[in-house]
Amino acid sequence: MGSGKSTTAQCIATSLQSAGRPAQAVTETTKPHPLRATDGLPHWYQPWLDITPTGLAERSLVKWQTFVGAVETAATAHVLDGQLFHGDLTNLFLMDAGPAVIVKYIHAVEKIARPLTPLLVYFYQDDVSQALRAIAAERGEEWVKYQVNWKLQAPYSRRLGLEGLDGLIALYKDYGALTDELYASLGLAKLAIENSQRAWAAYCQRILRELLGDRPDADVTPRST
Repeated sequence: MGSGKSTTAQCIATSLQSAGRPAQAVTETTKPHPLRATDGLPHWYQPWLDITPTGLAERSLVKWQTFVGAVETAATAHVLDGQLFHGDLTNLFLMDAGPAVIVKYIHAVEKIARPLTPLLVYFYQDDVSQALRAIAAERGEEWVKYQVNWKLQAPYSRRLGLEGLDGLIALYKDYGALTDELYASLGLAKLAIENSQRAWAAYCQRILRELLGDRPDADVTPRST
């Protein structure tokens, strides 16, 4: 949260468009969203009330298959905001799906997405506590209450008895440890950026260099990130 995903996705898409390369940012606010599996559930922000972790994983994989099938032959680069490690994966974690279900799910997504030759960009911060306290100070007490009342009511959080901002920080430390392992296990082209300096423009340019390299020919246009 607050790590610059949407800002960077928009920057990448706009920069590619300015260079004459068709691109589209798919952010959390995109409606209808092509990948978010919780859309359409009665409790989209608390899917544990409506569906099992395995059911959510299967629902998500169908979304991924449909999306990849629709864009695989398109020239447009789709810049996805957090849809691999955020979104549905966060929900599986909150639902206490467990490592076996989550690892199986993420590698199934990897297999489905591989035809798009994607670049996985992984934003992380070394000091999770400092990062979350900073975004909490920036967004205010009501935002903290919203996050706590949402995510600390999830099965994973309740099992561990997590409470308040300290509980939210503990939750995201666990989540960061999980995504660190998942990132290391994936065989996709990937780029990890420690972004605690919040230098969004610099990060955007670094990603663009990784995407496009030094070759100007149109054949290197990526189809997703």
